[in-house]
Amino acid sequence: MSGAWTVETHGPDETLDVGRRLGRAARPGNVLALLGDLGSGKTVLAKGVAEGLGAASARDVISPTFVLCKEYLDGRIPFYHFDAYRLRSAADMEAIGSAEILEGDGLSAVEWADRTPEALPPDHLEIRFEVTGPTARRLTFASRGPQSERLLAAVAP
Repeated sequence: MSGAWTVETHGPDETLDVGRRLGRAARPGNVLALLGDLGSGKTVLAKGVAEGLGAASARDVISPTFVLCKEYLDGRIPFYHFDAYRLRSAADMEAIGSAEILEGDGLSAVEWADRTPEALPPDHLEIRFEVTGPTARRLTFASRGPQSERLLAAVAP
């Protein structure tokens, strides 16, 4: 099962809004694999997800590059924001307890997920970010299983 959707955003506010929609539709166990170059909008989307869950305001969400995983537990469901940029392998990701979190009670977003793809559960929603202009982005969504397919169907028009 693999659904797909592409959306063009024309600034950070629109990318935040897509994230909010994901956060509002998310269910426990959903995993977002965020892929794209530096500055392509991965953290902006994560900020929107946190707001959509009611877990944190966008200004309070930062890329967890040096802590690897930041937890936001005050929302409708927990939000776990990973940054795999500094990791070298799935073993590095697993060493921080990712398996329990990714299969747990919240929504997980993994920035730089292409650095540790083996650590992701088979069912995840892949989101590729492409810079198309100074503030414009193309986000391409691909579901990788039934749970991510349901999340995508709830978000895509």
